[in-house]
Amino acid sequence: MKIGIYDPYLDDLGGGEKYMMTIAACLSQNNEVSVLWDRTKDIEALKERFDLDLSRVTLAENIFSPRFSFIKRLFATSKFDAIIFLSDGSIPFSLSRKLLIHIQQPLEQLQSKSLKDRFKLSRVNRFFCNSLYTKSFIDKKFDLKTAILYPPVTLHYKDVKKENIILHVGRFRVKNVQVGDYKKQGFMVEVFKKMSQKGLKNWKFVIATSIKKEDKKEFEQLQQQAKGFPIEFFINKNNKELWGMYNKAKIYWHASGFGEDLKKNPEYAEHFGISTVEAMGAGCVPVVINAGGQKEIVTENVNGLLWNSENELMEKTNKLIDDAKLLDKLSKEAMVTAQKFSKEKFCENLYKLL
Repeated sequence: MKIGIYDPYLDDLGGGEKYMMTIAACLSQNNEVSVLWDRTKDIEALKERFDLDLSRVTLAENIFSPRFSFIKRLFATSKFDAIIFLSDGSIPFSLSRKLLIHIQQPLEQLQSKSLKDRFKLSRVNRFFCNSLYTKSFIDKKFDLKTAILYPPVTLHYKDVKKENIILHVGRFRVKNVQVGDYKKQGFMVEVFKKMSQKGLKNWKFVIATSIKKEDKKEFEQLQQQAKGFPIEFFINKNNKELWGMYNKAKIYWHASGFGEDLKKNPEYAEHFGISTVEAMGAGCVPVVINAGGQKEIVTENVNGLLWNSENELMEKTNKLIDDAKLLDKLSKEAMVTAQKFSKEKFCENLYKLL
């Protein structure tokens, strides 16, 4: 099959881009796959960032860019047996034999009302989401029936001695997100400071993050906020360095969505939680917010702990710190759970979807 892959955010280097390029890598083993994008440097950056094998994938003209006329775009789509399109709310006109639309997060708008939109929808063979959380919102809001293809998670466990580290992994806040502390890194810093002030000793909190130049000033404020406490920042590290930190850490924190009105803004919660699964794959026990896609990954007292309030986050973290047997039990179960989201499982389920 000749397959085209399109992601409008390909230069963003986020989890959605890893998801789409892993689709390209999987399908390229038995198909002719083209990524519809005009800048080679973005593909190279993705390969390096996520350690992807895209050697069988070709780069083709971005037929969905504004410089392509409607007729030229329509003709170009007819050359593909299938197009897989990451939607930002838009639905493309396509004459490909198959059209699959991926929805990565809860959307406020989706082209679905006008006569033109309904014709576009009639050409879609399948909508699929990255989690039950995203699916439940999309299905209800837009009266659709979507499938779920959970994200692929790279697992690199090494049997090294664990250290007293609480870890969080997440990009620093981005400018196009309206809420200020999107990943709640400032909130977690304050929680750890309170735990330290209440007597926690011989533990440190590590925030592994990537930072864009335009966010440097705000990030320096976060560093200042953490000053004087055993809090470290692991900045712009490569995959090997990041996996070394996952393998050393004992506990993993995630808090996206805390304090937000998730009925009004469901996109502020984690849509799935790739970093949580990565941590679990390294035997790091998740203590994460009971919201968004985190609930699909973590089962309370089986492979991790879920919290709803600041006090619960501190209490459940202290519970793990004080109970080595519980920590070990949950760590082992976390590694078992992580295997369900391997790249191999992802590729297998992708072919079923296609």
